[in-house]
Amino acid sequence: MIDIKDISKQLQASSTIPSPDALEKMMGYVRCYIFPELYRDVLPSTAAAIIADILTKHTTEPVEGFIDCLPEIKRLVLTDLVAIAENDPAVTSLAEIVYAYPAITVMIHYRFAHALIEAGIPLLPRMITEMAHSKTGIDIHPAAKIGEYFAIDHGTGIVIGATTIIGNHVMLYQGVTLGAKNFHYDENGLPIDQPRHPILEDNVTVYSNASILGNVRIGHDTVVGGNVWLTHSVPPHSRILQSTAVEVR
Repeated sequence: MIDIKDISKQLQASSTIPSPDALEKMMGYVRCYIFPELYRDVLPSTAAAIIADILTKHTTEPVEGFIDCLPEIKRLVLTDLVAIAENDPAVTSLAEIVYAYPAITVMIHYRFAHALIEAGIPLLPRMITEMAHSKTGIDIHPAAKIGEYFAIDHGTGIVIGATTIIGNHVMLYQGVTLGAKNFHYDENGLPIDQPRHPILEDNVTVYSNASILGNVRIGHDTVVGGNVWLTHSVPPHSRILQSTAVEVR
């Protein structure tokens, strides 16, 4: 258990966190770096320098190596852009997705925040993904591992837990939960951070309001229907559907 007498000391140790305005500014430059064709006020090299400057002011970890990850972050976000375009017939242009789709906003924040976690930079990743959560209603923990060409349609209410692993070409609809079924405690009564969320292999589609809970594996090329409650692993090429509705007169 956490001793309430230690709360003040622990909070003071984290008193150098950046303001939300600083993080918002930084994420604006991340967007400029990824999409220079649409945000032409700043060159990508200038955007990268500003991102590095903001990070340097707000973390004690070295950021030089992290800045080298920006091209890969851009590449991954562009695969997400393609996946969204190829899975939504309502899309009229790629620019429409960048300017108006919540899915691309949340993936820019997630991809950047996940790279920060991989670089060993604490706290900021969680703040960055929560910024996107408040804007879009899509809650992706920055520690989750998500492959290429990840598509979200609509998206409101999606929850993706910290130890979730998602393969390539996966599609999620609104209200999907990839959550924990239960967790274990250590000798101090605190929850243990261990794998507890689903693994989705390549080419999985999960329809609206489905809940997949626990450290279960969903085989590749599987479709999980809407409103399904799934707590066990399923093999590749499965079709998990809810029973047909029964009409009562």
